[in-house]
Amino acid sequence: MMRVSNPYLDANTIPIDRPDSIEYAALVSRMRSELAADGCAVVQSILTPEGVTALVTEADAVAPHAHRSSSRTNAYFSQDDEALPKGHPVRRFYDRSIAFVAADRLVAGGPLRGIYDTVGFDGFIRDCLQADPFHRYADPLADVIINSAGAGPGFPWHFDTNDYTVTLAIQVAEQGGEFEYAPNVRTADDEHFDAVTHVLDGTSDRVRTLILQPGDLQIFLGRHSLHRVTPLGGTRPRYVGIFSYVDQPDMVATPERCRQLYGKVMPIHYERAGRRGDVLLD
Repeated sequence: MMRVSNPYLDANTIPIDRPDSIEYAALVSRMRSELAADGCAVVQSILTPEGVTALVTEADAVAPHAHRSSSRTNAYFSQDDEALPKGHPVRRFYDRSIAFVAADRLVAGGPLRGIYDTVGFDGFIRDCLQADPFHRYADPLADVIINSAGAGPGFPWHFDTNDYTVTLAIQVAEQGGEFEYAPNVRTADDEHFDAVTHVLDGTSDRVRTLILQPGDLQIFLGRHSLHRVTPLGGTRPRYVGIFSYVDQPDMVATPERCRQLYGKVMPIHYERAGRRGDVLLD
């Protein structure tokens, strides 16, 4: 059931309860400008102090249920292709150590899902993106998740499966964990492997760095922008809530993607495989 208000959200920072207000219009205008410039926009400190505490408490409680994995992966979450030359982006694999709490572990009415279900939240994201069609991600394992990351290599360069990703910083690591991205490095009909190679080589001038703090809301177009989380250090885990939106009402992740990120696959992932609207690698 949708909530009319949410005590964990700061209505002065994110006035979704006043969509006809000057403040709302100004915020949406700024977010649109940032998204148009590089596919990334941030609203700082949308949570009340009580909200930060509640989300950290929830994340601590569900973190033991996260699917933790250490592996080597490329930017496309695909298998190696020996038909391609050495050094090709598809053939570049990096250490990854990360954990995701799947959506089925987050109860309805809990702090994170409660924010997702707050009246006006979806509308605000849609207004910022100027997206039509606009749908919540239909994946039962991935519409609302928590990324939990401890000391280690972080999450190496990759592209997102879904078009729109909305993240909420819950807790930062003691060291590292910066968000780096190269906006619009590929298009819907061209992988632009040369540009990707420059990013992976560390020779691109397109890479930007974003340091998020607890309570910061980020809207990111990760389908076409290569991005990563830099290596982390210290004993405090980095928690990030992730809300996902797409342009197709029935879209879910590929079975391979689910197996890698959540450690399980559901029948719906096989039933809806291959329904993407583009021809990009995952």
